[in-house]
Amino acid sequence: MNKPIIRVFAVLLVLFGLLGYFTTRWTVIDRAALRDNPQNKRELLAQQRIARGLIEAGTGTVLARSIRRADGTYARRYPENGLFAQTVGYSFLNPGTAGLERFYNGQLTGRTAGFEGTLRKLQGKRQQGNDLQTSLDPPSQQIALDQLAGRPGAVVALDPRNGRVKVMASVPSYDPNVLRGAKQTAVLNSAPGAPLLNRTTAGLYPPGSTFKVVTAAAALDSGLYEPTSTVNGANGIEISGVPLNNDGQQDFGEIDLTTALTQSVNTVWAQVGERVGKRRMGRYMERFGFGSPVPVDLPADERLASGAFCSPDGKRELVDPTDSCVDIGRTAMGQDKLLATPLQMAMVASAVANRGVLMRPQIGTRTIDPEGRTAYENTPQQFSRVMSASSAEKLTAMMTKVVQEGTGTAAALTGIDVAGKTGTAERDVINNITQPWFIAFAPASNPQIAIAVTIEETVGGFGGTDAAPIAKAVMESLLR
Repeated sequence: MNKPIIRVFAVLLVLFGLLGYFTTRWTVIDRAALRDNPQNKRELLAQQRIARGLIEAGTGTVLARSIRRADGTYARRYPENGLFAQTVGYSFLNPGTAGLERFYNGQLTGRTAGFEGTLRKLQGKRQQGNDLQTSLDPPSQQIALDQLAGRPGAVVALDPRNGRVKVMASVPSYDPNVLRGAKQTAVLNSAPGAPLLNRTTAGLYPPGSTFKVVTAAAALDSGLYEPTSTVNGANGIEISGVPLNNDGQQDFGEIDLTTALTQSVNTVWAQVGERVGKRRMGRYMERFGFGSPVPVDLPADERLASGAFCSPDGKRELVDPTDSCVDIGRTAMGQDKLLATPLQMAMVASAVANRGVLMRPQIGTRTIDPEGRTAYENTPQQFSRVMSASSAEKLTAMMTKVVQEGTGTAAALTGIDVAGKTGTAERDVINNITQPWFIAFAPASNPQIAIAVTIEETVGGFGGTDAAPIAKAVMESLLR
């Protein structure tokens, strides 16, 4: 056989090999990814003929249902309109899917039905999806939205014992029922305030003094400090070579850590952070969930990681707390390069509440097949052991003081001890633009609810006066 024929044969062999590889890749290896791609219109068209399952709140309230059209296809409807818009998401031919609708798409369309699904097809029955049950609480969600009163911000509340999310409010919101075409989607995409953004999981903000809870956990659990340990709270102490001021230029002198948390003394916590050190602070931040996208059952592109962000090339990048660009003293008090999502800060409160054990947040609790059987159970899972139970108890006592006699008194509940921490992050010092925060859990002695509240860019707002009352109203509802 001559060489030209051999070369042609070799080229054909390679081409057939590539054809086989890519055919196998798209039809077998990447089949699920291609099928579940929210931009896959062919798959979305096919799903129009499937009766998607209901999405229900923990109270049984229907949050999403399918309505059959005259032509045999189904249209999605959202009876509660914008109540849980960003969390429940949407499912339409255009713009596609989002939120729980996308994350649980396989369950909601019945694609995970296995033998039962195959049997239904053989019997000529229409494919039907599983119903999704969630832990969401509509009355408390409505209170959170009412309390935000149109101000851009977020409220997240969950049960620290199992991680089940009760409230996930993001303002501004929108009505998913209007998303039935490219035009309506384009209008919302360009709307002021980014209503499609789920601020609870994808909004990144400086957490301010609420982060002092993370610093306190590291300080106590490392054995370097006790609640009674004293630190100089003088105003203007140099941190990383630059003087740091307390709120209102207050000068405290030698005070213990409990008082420093109760009065939110910046200079104390900056010094504590420097002594704890970057590496140890980094380890505790990781245990709380910083450094990776919040681990909740929502699509990956709707969940952002919290942590220290630097911009070496003009582009914001998440960096390790040990990076040279990080001022660990100012990070320890919740400023510098630190950014966090509201869900991340709710996880901080949750870990302290649950005696140092952080449970993975979850929205969906289980799915029910058309025959009424449990198809999938989302069992509670431990995310990490953040600190010892002893350290968590000490920190709980310190946070309880904050609400009893410190900056968080506006969150106090009658007959119920609340443990909390205020935060007022600086956004624009010249124009007095702040980001109020409040994190808490209650009852402090037997926690059932952990919460985080933040309001975007207020003029002169404070965590204790703006965010704490919102947390109080939502906690009252959830503890009813």
